[in-house]
Amino acid sequence: MEDRSKFGNSGAPGRGLGRGGGKGRNSGGGFGTGGYCVCAKCGEKVAHQQGVKCTNIKCPSCGKTMIREELLAK
Repeated sequence: MEDRSKFGNSGAPGRGLGRGGGKGRNSGGGFGTGGYCVCAKCGEKVAHQQGVKCTNIKCPSCGKTMIREELLAK
C-alpha cells in the first residue's frame, strides 16, 4: 500500500488558497539577543535580556513600560 500521509486525510495534495504565508510581526525578523530596552518617556536604557520582552520591563527611573530600541527608531 502506498504511503499517503503527506497528503493529509483525503489522499490528495492540498490545493488551498489560504491567506497565510506572511512573515508575521516585524517582517519576520527577530532582533536577536543583544540590544537595549529603552524608555520612550525618559530615554533610560537597559541591556536586553534573552527571553525577556522589553514590554515586560518597567523603567528603573520613571516606571513606564520599556520598548525595544529598534522599534523606537522607526
